[in-house]
Parts: sequence; structure tokens; C-alpha cells
Amino acid sequence: MHDIAFHLLLLLFAAAVLAGFIDSIAGGGGLVTLPCLLLAGFPPLEALATNKLQGTFGSGSATFAYARRGHVKLKKQMPMALIAYVAAGIGSLIASHVPGHYLATAIPFLLIGIALFFALKPRLSDEDSTQRITPTIFAVTAVPLVALYDGIFGPGAGSFYMLGFVMLAGFGMLKATAHTKLLNLGSNLGSLTVFALNGAILWKVGLVMGAGQLIGAQLGSGLAMRSGAKIIKPLLVITCIALATKLLSDPNHPVRMWLGF
Repeated sequence: MHDIAFHLLLLLFAAAVLAGFIDSIAGGGGLVTLPCLLLAGFPPLEALATNKLQGTFGSGSATFAYARRGHVKLKKQMPMALIAYVAAGIGSLIASHVPGHYLATAIPFLLIGIALFFALKPRLSDEDSTQRITPTIFAVTAVPLVALYDGIFGPGAGSFYMLGFVMLAGFGMLKATAHTKLLNLGSNLGSLTVFALNGAILWKVGLVMGAGQLIGAQLGSGLAMRSGAKIIKPLLVITCIALATKLLSDPNHPVRMWLGF
């Protein structure tokens, strides 16, 4: 186990509180926590694995907060969460053989597209709209695709779930957020299982950050349930743009390398 100074643990705890708050509303909490783990000096695989552990506390806390208020029916949606669990586990196994940077090329531009969709589409609210595909088809197509991506790479998975729920399932913003957290929980647990079997998780760090995630997720989900689309929509747009900017700022991003800067 890595020794880590108390003040560094405290900073990681604070980062997890902030990440849990953001993630419970709009997703993208990994934008805060993963860079912090890397800056703390942890190797990339251990940072990714530990990030999944602490993120599981946040998605779990937010899921149960939304379920208590009736925004997601856990028993009814459990099969969909299990699909996410299996697909993300497969994705994490693939990640050990296929470098994630191949996926990094297109993801920032997809995130920018999602941000523009939510920013420019009128009449987005907490009311359900037209359902374009049945729940069963959604569960066996969109869910495993996003969960597989989440297991292989990860950034923006919550935004992709949100887009699917709004565009395909016809969910309102608050209902889509609640269901996104359930699927995030499923895919986090799937990846976590694989990482745990590989012995890559820093348990002490992950559990301390998990406590921060619990706090942040309760605060964020409470705000989301009070304000609904008024807070979810702008924060989702900001998070997508921030994620895209973060990915494109990496000097090793394929697009930057192709363009020569």
C-alpha cells in the first residue's frame, strides 16, 4: 500500500466532495478526481482503479437519494443496471489490451456536440417527451454501448447516458439525471470488480475519497431535485465543455499530435 501524507489525503477528500456534487447533477466528476490522483503521483492504472472506487460511492449515494424521492425505481431498473455492470466489466478487460488513446480522438468532439444540443435545444424541461424507442431496446443497445465505453475509457459517460435518456427514452432532465446515476453505479461496479481482481486499487485513498463523494453527492442531488432542469441543463453544458477542453489540452492527444501543436 502506498504511504500518503495526511494533508494530501485531505486535499483528495475535498476534491472528492466537489466531484460528488458535480457528478450527481451533471456527471463528469472524474474530471476533478482523476487529475488530482495523477498529480498526487499515483501510476495511471492505480489512479484509474482508485477513481472507480471513490466514484462508486458518489454514484451510489446519488442513486439512493433520487430513489428515495421516487425519481428512479430501483427494482424496475435493476436489469438495466446489471447490463451496465457486465458491459463495463468487459470494457475494463478490453482496456488492458487496447490503449484508451484510440478512443480519445473523437470523444472531445462528441462532448462538444452534446453540450451544443443541450444548450441550443428549446423546451428542455423536467417533463417527459416523445419516447423514440422502447425501454427494452434502449436497455440492450444504448446502455451496453455507453457502459462498454465507460469501462474502456470513461470521461463523459454520464453525458452520453443523459443524451440517450433525453433523446431516445424521452425522459425529462431530472428523471434522466436520476437514471443516469443508477447506470453510472452499475458501470462503476463492473469496472471496479475487474480492477479489484487485478489488485490495482489503492483502498485507503479510495475509501477516504469515497467518504467525500458521499457528502458531495447528497448535496448535489438535493440541489438537482429542488431546481431540476434549471440547474441540470447549464451544469451539463459546462461539464461537457470542460471535459472536452481537458481532453484536448493533453499534449499527447492524437488531434494535437496530428496538427503539430
